[in-house]
Amino acid sequence: MKTVLVAAVALIDADGRVLLAQRPEGKSLAGLWEFPGGKVEPGETPEAALIRELHEELGIETWRSCLAPLTFASHAYEDFHLLMPLFACRRWQGVPVPQEGQKLAWARAAELSKYPMPPADLPLIPILRDWI
Repeated sequence: MKTVLVAAVALIDADGRVLLAQRPEGKSLAGLWEFPGGKVEPGETPEAALIRELHEELGIETWRSCLAPLTFASHAYEDFHLLMPLFACRRWQGVPVPQEGQKLAWARAAELSKYPMPPADLPLIPILRDWI
């Protein structure tokens, strides 16, 4: 089974809320909420992938020094195995604006479980809730 490396980030604002993005129609797992991020391209570090993805998906800039590794998900889907490091980020430049038609929501850590998420994301919620 192929392993896919995807980097994700919990953007945490000054009020301690976490940014979630809803997967748009036409993508797999459409309608579910997830932490922003994306596939790590060949030759790219997870941090570089997040910096690129945050710019492409949300129009914001951040830096490697602002990405703190927090935990990771390891989940077997039907056709691939997902390995997803989750970083925490409290500093970025700009205001997150959806660039790819996705909806965004700022959620308090205690409310994260109210958002339907892909199976790989679910074990990350209690870790993030305890950390914030």
